[in-house]
Amino acid sequence: MRRKVAKRRPASAARSAQSLTDKAYFYLEQMIVTLRLRPGSAVSETELSGQLGIGRTPIREALQRLARERLVVILPRRGIIVSEINVNSQLRLLEVRRVVERLVARSAARRASVETRQRFREIAATFEQCAKSNDDIGFMAVDREFNELCVEAARNEFAAGAMSLMHSLSRRFWYLHYKQAADLPLTAKLHADIARAIASGKEEAAAVAADRLLDTIEAFTRATVTTDF
Repeated sequence: MRRKVAKRRPASAARSAQSLTDKAYFYLEQMIVTLRLRPGSAVSETELSGQLGIGRTPIREALQRLARERLVVILPRRGIIVSEINVNSQLRLLEVRRVVERLVARSAARRASVETRQRFREIAATFEQCAKSNDDIGFMAVDREFNELCVEAARNEFAAGAMSLMHSLSRRFWYLHYKQAADLPLTAKLHADIARAIASGKEEAAAVAADRLLDTIEAFTRATVTTDF
């Protein structure tokens, strides 16, 4: 009896499917982080597919990734809920983020390429401009690129996996509360300090700057206890 061989999808088709999933993830993550999808709200694959103009399979795969990152909760036979925001959970997240971010900053300072170091210098200048103009929109945009570049430059897939589980939750928490409790100019300047240390290859300075940033973020998180969600 002749054995059937499963047909493989062409590489181009696989890449296309992956790019649609990435596109769906990007838009959904942004919608959750910027609170267009509110904490506790119910979402459906069908509605999101129609809203974004992307098929249900990429939407489903993106939601599964978001569930791993704790931005949504998938309840079998009940639906999909955008996760709630909790200060105590955020503080526990920061305990882990402090350790991993210090490692990433050190590793990036040691391993970044010449081209990447130049991009860190440019990012530092952008952060400093955001600090001077108190530009929250500009800060949010460059912060995402900064986080991704740090992980890329560190060249540690395990640290990258840990950071991917924390950055979106941290960005959403920041977006919800920064107007009430955050010092945007200071936060932007502290990001610039990390970027410049990495650009200069100064591992210890990068680690110290990362600790200073996490000190500020922890203080900001504790200050939100007195604000409304």
